[in-house]
Amino acid sequence: MSQFEIIMPKLGESITEATITKWFKKENDQVEEDDVLLEIATDKVDSEIPSPVAGRISKILFKEGDIVPVGKVIAIILIGEEKEVKEVKEVKEVKEVKEVKEDIKDNPPEKTSGRFYSPVIRTIAKEENISITELDALSGSGLNSRLTKEDVLKYLSTRGQKPLILSDTPKTKTPEPSVNENQKAPLSVNSGDQVIEMDRMRRIIADHMVMSKRTAPHVTNFIEADVTNLVMWRSNNKEEFQRREKLNLTYMPVFLLAIVKALKEFQYVNSSVDGYKIILRKNINIGMAVALPNGNLIVPVIKNADNLNLTGLAKEVDRLATAARNNKLSPDDVQGGTFTISNFGTFKNSFGTPIISQPQVAILATGSIEKKPAVVETSIGDVIAIRHKMFVSLSYDHRIVDGGLGGKFLRRIADFLEDFDTNTPL
Repeated sequence: MSQFEIIMPKLGESITEATITKWFKKENDQVEEDDVLLEIATDKVDSEIPSPVAGRISKILFKEGDIVPVGKVIAIILIGEEKEVKEVKEVKEVKEVKEVKEDIKDNPPEKTSGRFYSPVIRTIAKEENISITELDALSGSGLNSRLTKEDVLKYLSTRGQKPLILSDTPKTKTPEPSVNENQKAPLSVNSGDQVIEMDRMRRIIADHMVMSKRTAPHVTNFIEADVTNLVMWRSNNKEEFQRREKLNLTYMPVFLLAIVKALKEFQYVNSSVDGYKIILRKNINIGMAVALPNGNLIVPVIKNADNLNLTGLAKEVDRLATAARNNKLSPDDVQGGTFTISNFGTFKNSFGTPIISQPQVAILATGSIEKKPAVVETSIGDVIAIRHKMFVSLSYDHRIVDGGLGGKFLRRIADFLEDFDTNTPL
């Protein structure tokens, strides 16, 4: 007879906690190995957690909606004969009650400001003698300005080097306003109107977009590229590629290849801003915006895109897009992006002005490819010809990317697409 502890798994290097969104099992339920126990969510992705063992759930320690630190025990599964279940359960309950009482005694609930602090934050504060007043004065980088473990550790590393301005009354940083709080005009609901509550993913998207606009001064440049050579190349290779790789050959791998080449030349576009510091990224990890069937959006990341050829990029695009639409992305699939592309052309849109995905400093948008009459220079003079053209736009953070750099980067993308070699192998 033994018991097995189910812990909150680590869902990526930067993830320190997750929210339990749904339990599929309840206490005393029998489970088999690989049965799905619960669903958890971070600000990146949702994940289902399977049971690694078979047995009976004797205790569920957190309920739906709870935010749980990574590594924390969330449930107990008993493995063995039923006759020993009662004894083990009673011991566990006594231990849990004792731990809860000690936690309440040592870490009383926050009453000073009403600001939420996770158990991890409260433990660090206790060990480092950080007062509630100090915590209240710190800026949070988490969702809705929630204080994260990294925020506190960063504060500790500079604690004492510069004064922290405190008032007599604890001062709470106002959370980032939600979309509704940013309404400038009064909002009325009329008869027949339908009011729909945002789901969790849409709330995250909304908060992230508002935060990005507040963080970075956005500028967008446009350019129209003649991609006739690219269209001819795809037309000549798509059937063979389909037979060989069992994949549809799209333009996205070529767009990604163009981005890789431009980022290598203009490294400041592959960076992040931290106050007055510029972080030049070593890796080229390109996020790819994917529209989901439920109307939401997610951005899986192609890691080390500069190490892949066209076929490798095509395979990774297909893998991530398919996983995204089937809700099968892993937490690692949506982390670590250094630049993003959004393909408005998928929806037959000519161009767009996308919002930067923080903490990146730029995002490229590609429009639909259309046949247009154009002036073409030839050896015998200018002629009017039918050409395939598309708009490409770049939204960038004006704190670090100026018009000159943004314009050169976008021009380099267009040059690559316009001069694409029709003999390029796959």
